[in-house]
Amino acid sequence: MQQRFAKRMQGAQKSFIREILKVCADPKIISFAGGLPHPISFPVEAIQVSTERVLREDGTNVLQYSTTEGYLPLRQWIADRYCTRWDLDVTASDILITTGSQQALDLIAKIFIDPDDAILMEYPGYLGAIQSFEMYQPVLYTAKLHDEGLDIDQAGKLIHEKNPKLLYCVPNFQNPTGITYTAENRKAVAKLIHGSQTILVEDNPYGELRFMGEDQMPIFKEVGENGILLGSFSKIVSPAMRLGWVCTKNQEIMDKLCTVKQGADLHTNYFTQRVLADYLQHNHLDAHIEEIKRLYGHQRQCMFQAIQKYFPKSVKVTKPEGGMFIWCSMPVGYSATELFQKTIAKKVAFVPGDPFYVNEANVPTFRLNYTNSSDSDIEKGIAIIGETLHTYLQ
Repeated sequence: MQQRFAKRMQGAQKSFIREILKVCADPKIISFAGGLPHPISFPVEAIQVSTERVLREDGTNVLQYSTTEGYLPLRQWIADRYCTRWDLDVTASDILITTGSQQALDLIAKIFIDPDDAILMEYPGYLGAIQSFEMYQPVLYTAKLHDEGLDIDQAGKLIHEKNPKLLYCVPNFQNPTGITYTAENRKAVAKLIHGSQTILVEDNPYGELRFMGEDQMPIFKEVGENGILLGSFSKIVSPAMRLGWVCTKNQEIMDKLCTVKQGADLHTNYFTQRVLADYLQHNHLDAHIEEIKRLYGHQRQCMFQAIQKYFPKSVKVTKPEGGMFIWCSMPVGYSATELFQKTIAKKVAFVPGDPFYVNEANVPTFRLNYTNSSDSDIEKGIAIIGETLHTYLQ
């Protein structure tokens, strides 16, 4: 049977986190593994009201096929928010609704990547993007992250020497590190794009979830038609709705994205689009986001205090100002995968760093998610990881 599959499937790997989440299905396990929003943040009653309203007022239409680009009022809402919040010159025609921003990554890869093409990513980088891009058999190059953002010298050298088709980055509360690019770093990234043929793919699933510090302008604003900006409702309304979007001012890119999306699914779930659009029309999203930010800010602080209390001083951690993740680094020579095996035996899970790197194994880094745990579980789980670390690092 193996010879019947496409060659690109020979090295294809299952999602590391999806496999870990299967292990974490045991309710006795304290899980800091998935990037899951907290269920108490879901606007269940408001969504129920919107569902009933769209069915009652326009049921035959909301259950019908629709256009590939997506429901126009929803696309207009997204464009208007970009205009008012970031002063971006964006219209509804610049927006394509996708089945989560994960589908957006696949569509982008499909229209740009041929085998052996160069693609530039962050080091470490979002594992969902690595998985999506690798299906199309590129050569993935990486530029390191530091506290201010992307290593500009390293990224510039790779762009000059390798001429990558895409630069993929997550400048706000990056997954997995939680790092946010500074304003100066964003300008430097934009300058790299202007001086090259590389297309910027700026993924922003967490940007609305800032609970400390000041918001930063999207790099997309500075790169014009050389940029693609991705967004999602998964972290601010509901992940199960699977609604994300692509924003680009480049009409040629948009046309090709629509073409490949037609071959993938014709259009994103229209019924869900209509329910979400109704929810946004009749509810105050910013007030809802403020509630989420208060919750996550508290949980982040709870986890950070527990880390300070229980972790060895030799383990370094990032201090995110928003988003969902804390990134932990043990001394060189230790394996987070080995640590995971020890803590999962004690019913505590996290994500070892391996899948966030290209072709590396047994790295000393790991990711913690704080948004889907109670205060008591955070305290107990971090204490267990900390105790395990003290023993392991000896």
